[in-house]
Amino acid sequence: MFSKILIANRGEIALRIIRACKEMGIETVAVYSEADENSLPVALADERICIGAASVSESYLNKKNIIAAAEITGAEAIHPGYGFLSENADFADECEKNGIVFIGPSSKIMRLMGDKENARSTMLKIGVPVAPGTGILKKSDDPAALAADIGYPLLVKAAAGGGGKGIRLVNCESELLPAVSSASAEAKGAFGDGSVFLEKYLTDVRHVEMQIIADSCGNVVCLGERDCSLQKKKQKVLEEAPCPSLSEDLRRKMMDCAVRIVRETSYTNVGTVEFLLTPDGEFYFMEMNTRLQVEHPITEETSGIDLVKWQIRTAAKMPLSFKQEDLQLKGCSLECRITAKTTGTITFFHGPGGARVRFDSALVDGMTVLPYYDPLLGKLIVFAETREEAVRKMETALCEIAIEGIETNINDLLMLVRSPGFVSGAYNTAYIAELEDDSEK
Repeated sequence: MFSKILIANRGEIALRIIRACKEMGIETVAVYSEADENSLPVALADERICIGAASVSESYLNKKNIIAAAEITGAEAIHPGYGFLSENADFADECEKNGIVFIGPSSKIMRLMGDKENARSTMLKIGVPVAPGTGILKKSDDPAALAADIGYPLLVKAAAGGGGKGIRLVNCESELLPAVSSASAEAKGAFGDGSVFLEKYLTDVRHVEMQIIADSCGNVVCLGERDCSLQKKKQKVLEEAPCPSLSEDLRRKMMDCAVRIVRETSYTNVGTVEFLLTPDGEFYFMEMNTRLQVEHPITEETSGIDLVKWQIRTAAKMPLSFKQEDLQLKGCSLECRITAKTTGTITFFHGPGGARVRFDSALVDGMTVLPYYDPLLGKLIVFAETREEAVRKMETALCEIAIEGIETNINDLLMLVRSPGFVSGAYNTAYIAELEDDSEK
């Protein structure tokens, strides 16, 4: 086991990893930008080192400075959290070259699954269903002819990256070329790769993802699913486990498919296989996230498995201590992403409490919400034995949170959890947009 780990991230996920390391008896190193010097993760880590200015390109995306910080402090491994360098295969290579363990899958599998078009091709080879689409568009291709074969509506999708960037919905031919151009430009700016492809836009679907853990000894376990259909502009807003519309038979089929993908690609560490689920029970591979997910806590609540600790253990070549048949998924867990709508100083903060109510956050009174980083302030997670109780508990917890000094999305989340479609569980990926349209009428 490692004796010291450097956390190449900030905010709530850096704090989450620090706490897991402390419970495992592992020393931690926090790297930080000049803007984050007084943050909670920096204060709670055993060591801390500044890696650059506030801009992410000069700090949290600065591979050279992060590697140097690990070498200076004697960290044996780097945990990337999510975002930033967590799915950067070049960074994983740099870690290996410098004798540092990257806590995640190999750079080879990151390249394979991180490129969405390559991932599609791989799924087709191993017999996993994917939505109709194309390969990466070439200069010699006729996008209009390819789109006509697929049929509208369709999506223009960036081959690299994630987080909803580089994706455009196209409803007719006149929208196609502008969408290809803008999606490519956004992908180039965000990921350094402007490659895009076309994919059929499936309507009335749910976004269901399967959480897996695979060790270096060939053991693979699926920890069940999360429903991530509640999205706004391709960004997840509220997630729940389990999916309220999934039958046990369909759950088993999707879990088996996720495990097969992991085995066929020789994937190791924690990862997530994402599917689109149609109302008639058909499911299609969408992508694989080769990192810890923002929404991982709800799986921890329903499975009793600490995903961050098992990320660290599998990176240290430790075998899983449990098998698929040992896993017992229980109850219902919901997560709301609390985000900032404005920047500024937090003048007052009060977090929620109660049994099985968890608020993963690095918020403190007096801290400044900066414009340089993701607006996520924290993740509110609740667990209950039934979904009905979990929904009531989430509403109660949202009413208890108080964040003053900036504008947040808490009222939007309250409207969502009180809406009939969410309470009944009868929602899909278009639900939030429809709910907002109805509220404006």
